[in-house]
Amino acid sequence: MKNSTDRLAVKQAHKRSFLAAMARTVPVSKTHRLILQVDTNDPAAMNLTLNNATNVTQHYRELREKVKIEVITFGPGLHMLRDDTSPVKARIEQMALSTPEVSFKACGNTQEKMQQAEHKDIPIVSQAQVVKSGVVRVMELQETGWTYVKP
Repeated sequence: MKNSTDRLAVKQAHKRSFLAAMARTVPVSKTHRLILQVDTNDPAAMNLTLNNATNVTQHYRELREKVKIEVITFGPGLHMLRDDTSPVKARIEQMALSTPEVSFKACGNTQEKMQQAEHKDIPIVSQAQVVKSGVVRVMELQETGWTYVKP
């Protein structure tokens, strides 16, 4: 009886060892997640953000790994996604077609404040989604493990 118990224990140990080795050699298929924040009405900062998004996307495409990037704008940075004032509107249109890994979020609180200050509707580019609060969106994504970068 002891002999069969010993053989079973050895078999189980080998099985665990094999599974542990497999876990080390099989790549984990995870999605990299990045927040890029824009809070300034500076075309250079907006272009830097788009460059960062393009470079990160290209890096992970070459590695054949998944990535999701959210460009989140609020405060003066909302101009990046304003249909009437964006200095990078053409780049955003192009990226929406070629880089589906990148999405754009506009702060609804900022949009509302700008509408009150300018006494007119503030149009957002069609490639962007309005969220209630840009800062809250950043915070909630970070709480779920997203990486935050302010270019």
